[in-house]
Amino acid sequence: MKKLLLMSTLICAPAVVAHNDNDSTVSFNNEQCNVEFKNDVRIKPDELEIFTANKQTMQFNTNGNLTINGESVALNHSQQKALTQYSDSLRTQLPEVANIALEGVKIAGVALQEVANAFNIDGLDNISSLMDDIKLEVQNTFYQQDTFVMGQQSFNQFGENFEQQFEQQIESAVESAVMQSMGSILVALGSELLGSGGDMQAFEQRMENMGTQIEEKVEQHADALEKRANALCENFANIAKQEEQLVVQVPELKGYQLFSFKQN
Repeated sequence: MKKLLLMSTLICAPAVVAHNDNDSTVSFNNEQCNVEFKNDVRIKPDELEIFTANKQTMQFNTNGNLTINGESVALNHSQQKALTQYSDSLRTQLPEVANIALEGVKIAGVALQEVANAFNIDGLDNISSLMDDIKLEVQNTFYQQDTFVMGQQSFNQFGENFEQQFEQQIESAVESAVMQSMGSILVALGSELLGSGGDMQAFEQRMENMGTQIEEKVEQHADALEKRANALCENFANIAKQEEQLVVQVPELKGYQLFSFKQN
């Protein structure tokens, strides 16, 4: 999960969304919530499916029918209503993870463009193309043939792909752009130095001010993204509570919860 939201935490530090290396779960942590994502989910236009690590499955469709491991489970009106509300909560909240990751890529692109404009760096076409590849990877991780997919397997798949394909490519693309534009960068630095009258202290202050201006532009977007990450964490905690109540109403759902509260 840490790799998945790397781009969204590149500029800001949203309430920690981190991979827990001590077990096979994914943790969402901040001061307001502390929950673990433990099962996988597929959300289709007409069906919700949750499956466990040992391939046990539950399916609930828009007609109000519940099936567990291929066997139909009879529901009364109250149980059906509770399951429908739960399904609607997942349909609304879970895709926000993908939206936050995509917005993080956008923010990273804004930051790179601001730096490029400040130092007249050309050759950012490769970086822009790479950002597009990352966006596509996020989309393909979460959306597969009109189905929203989320779970440990999805996180691991994206993390491996990001580490293997993108980290080195981002570094290489940035280095290439800088090398191609070294002349322009030196001219820009020289202009800033001349604008400071040759005073190195004044030059350093001008460069610091420039960095502050760029940071302020990016932080406006980053702050909004951080608030969304915090809100999402709180919403997941609310869903975890909803699941606890749902299992009481429908005992057959025990073991199929997506979230659990992490024990401190």
